[in-house]
Amino acid sequence: MIQKLGKKFTDIFQRFMPDAFVFALLLTLITAALSMTWVGATPLTVIRSWYDGFWMLLEFGMQMVLLVVTGYSIALSPQVNRGIDRLARQIRSPRQVYFLVVLLGSLFCLVSWGWMVITAVLGRELALRIKGIHYPYLIACIYFSNLIWVCGLSSSIPLLLNTPGNFIIEAGILETTLPTVNTLGSGLNLAMLSLIVVTGPLLMHYLAPKTEEVPTLEKLLGSESDKASTSIHEEAQLPKLPFRAFSDLLNNSVILQYVIAISGTVYLVHHFMTRGLDLNLNIMIFIFLILGLFLHGTPMRYVIAMKRASGNISGIVFQFPFYAGIMGIMIYTGLGEKLALWMASVASVDSVPFFAFLSGALVNFAIPSAGGEFAVIGPSIIKAVQEIGASLPPEELNALISRAVMSVAYGESLTNLLQPFFLLVIIPVLGAGTKIQARDIMGYLVIPFLLFLVLQLAVVTLWPL
Repeated sequence: MIQKLGKKFTDIFQRFMPDAFVFALLLTLITAALSMTWVGATPLTVIRSWYDGFWMLLEFGMQMVLLVVTGYSIALSPQVNRGIDRLARQIRSPRQVYFLVVLLGSLFCLVSWGWMVITAVLGRELALRIKGIHYPYLIACIYFSNLIWVCGLSSSIPLLLNTPGNFIIEAGILETTLPTVNTLGSGLNLAMLSLIVVTGPLLMHYLAPKTEEVPTLEKLLGSESDKASTSIHEEAQLPKLPFRAFSDLLNNSVILQYVIAISGTVYLVHHFMTRGLDLNLNIMIFIFLILGLFLHGTPMRYVIAMKRASGNISGIVFQFPFYAGIMGIMIYTGLGEKLALWMASVASVDSVPFFAFLSGALVNFAIPSAGGEFAVIGPSIIKAVQEIGASLPPEELNALISRAVMSVAYGESLTNLLQPFFLLVIIPVLGAGTKIQARDIMGYLVIPFLLFLVLQLAVVTLWPL
């Protein structure tokens, strides 16, 4: 029955959900309408806020592009392909693949949410090797595995609050930083982490669709085939001149590439020795970049790998500014702050986590970036918690604030299952050579969303303070 219900949701999404870009345009109009009707912003104010926000994600967008192409280029190396071949020989069925990508993807995302790209690479390569894999559902499994990232080392909200001189402290809302032992190291977060790691892989294994016509990657690629294409090593030999040339020597120089790669490795060692486990986006991209240099061996091979990995990134390049525009409307018209204040006004000490979770979940549709979202609603939520818990002892008040901010993070992460923004990060890898769209994938995530909505709300509400 649940599988039939999952198929029904998939049919509904395929029928009614537009392309991810159209989704962004519709969200822009909805956010603008709310700003004018609820906040009282004038149309010109809304348009100016939209334009001012349009450029807020340029750095983030470029980071996403580099994350995708550097991560995908690693997968195109012969060493990684051989490793995946060995793994594929140990797997017997598509259901084992679904279980494996959710489990490994969750563990990867505990280190950094950007490692979802690694799971995407693994999933695509397994789909090329193992027969009978329902490819749209496999993509849904990979996207689902990112649910856990807010419990891990790259969770932006708790890391922000533990940063000296952060904007919450500068605004006078908090006097000191909020240690990560109170947020990421709390019993609540460990319980949430365990819930996702244990339940997620089993759930997606169980929900795997049963259909007579399985849309495998091989069928979706049609006549094209990744395996049938010219290898990177072969393509690197094609531009060579028929006689010995200095330019060809440089293009295919292992020494030149390894000198640069070793220099980058020296910096990485220095970085982690002096800063500890500081895995920000820039460092992750740099790791992928240096690793790719080592794996491909020569400049020409690496150039070809990067070119192949860059073939499907248009969605990130032109859609991120539109989501940034929505973010601008939320920030500059005051809509985000008003929504947070409204949520806080109906909360009590016991229900604060519940409403903080809902705030994070709702605002995420308009601002699908945890750090950006918290910049909009975080100050209002913390102030409201301080007012509601004014009679509590300082330790209990800090625990309540920690629970509220983590609840915002959990809500934000959960509604990513219905928000295709971060799907744009893995579609360039998984959708290359196919016509797969968000509507082909999102329906498989409705039941996981509903189940985890109930489970996560129960945990944030009932877990002892």
